[in-house]
Amino acid sequence: MPGNILGRLAADYPSLAPLRGSVEAAFNAICDTYRRGGKLLCCGNGGSAADSDHIVGELLKSFIMKRPIDPALHSALTALGEDGAFIAANLEGALPAISLTAHTALISAYANDREPALVYAQQVAGLGRPGDALIALSTSGNSKNCVYAALTAKAAGITVIAMTGSGGGKLARIADILINVPENETYRVQELHLPVYHCLCAMLEAEFFGKTRK
Repeated sequence: MPGNILGRLAADYPSLAPLRGSVEAAFNAICDTYRRGGKLLCCGNGGSAADSDHIVGELLKSFIMKRPIDPALHSALTALGEDGAFIAANLEGALPAISLTAHTALISAYANDREPALVYAQQVAGLGRPGDALIALSTSGNSKNCVYAALTAKAAGITVIAMTGSGGGKLARIADILINVPENETYRVQELHLPVYHCLCAMLEAEFFGKTRK
């Protein structure tokens, strides 16, 4: 089923067809991360910061399919009585993901006290573990805070997936996997990033939660 989702991306957005191999490589890398018990970190600026939050929102709850929670957690909750049963009935299965753009207090404190361009690198150093994955979104591929986050991730044994415009910028030389959509204008790059990460999220959901739809 993930392959069908990827095929639809190429059919709906022909300009993205040449990137099919890169999208599939990103999917496989994130699958490996989750199978090892790891997590996905995401970062970006401006519209790409919103994309970072958007990706995490699709992974931490149901996106297209029903997502049952872990049976052991379900049983433990229901054993706690009425409130536990209510929680168990309403929780959804999640894929671990963190948006590094969302921690306002930390970001403002670090930017005020230290080097603002390292606000994402600091979080990668604190939250990342070997075997995790990082998606860095930068339309130019040169955003300093994303580049520094990617370099820190590489040093920490974290797989780096860069989503950029056609040039790729500095991230193209750092990333393990580059998804450089064929546009250069910022808003046009972001318009193509959205179907790419929706495709990735749908593929991951299909892989880990099966074929039961809402």
